[in-house]
Amino acid sequence: MEIWDIYDKDRNLTGKTMIRGGSFDKGAYHLVVHVCIFNQKGQMLIQQRQPFKEGWSNMWDLTVGGSAVAGDSSQQAAEREVLEEIGYEINLQGVRPSLTINFDNGFDDYYLVEEDVDTSKLVLQPEEVQGVKWATKDEIMAMIDEEAFIPYHKSLIELLFDSRKYMGNLKQDQDS
Repeated sequence: MEIWDIYDKDRNLTGKTMIRGGSFDKGAYHLVVHVCIFNQKGQMLIQQRQPFKEGWSNMWDLTVGGSAVAGDSSQQAAEREVLEEIGYEINLQGVRPSLTINFDNGFDDYYLVEEDVDTSKLVLQPEEVQGVKWATKDEIMAMIDEEAFIPYHKSLIELLFDSRKYMGNLKQDQDS
């Protein structure tokens, strides 16, 4: 049983919790995190969900994602999800999400990280992940068209790839 902290619309903790799968009260929100790991070639590490996993079975997805559990900060939830799903230890303490997207019942934090991960050394969570691989932006876009990748907005995929090396909404020179 997974327990989530409840936030208000301004992302303040309310002191209330809920059980995953329960219904949301009006004005109640929860926190979801995604970590997108890119290599120096500009490819994203993606994972394929298990065929028996509820929701988007057998489809490819971003590196990792999941809900924060009660007591987790955004960074703690992201670190835990990376370790649980692909067996990779990452340190995000002091790192802010590159972007946050609001959705009906919560906040979705996206961490964009560049690390050359050796996929042969990853330990995949058998309950959730059946495989991982590196993919280019064009390969992910084609997989979305083929309905092999979770149907994210293509503009989000573009933004993730375009924003991976810097924070903020302005294009920055790497030397500045």
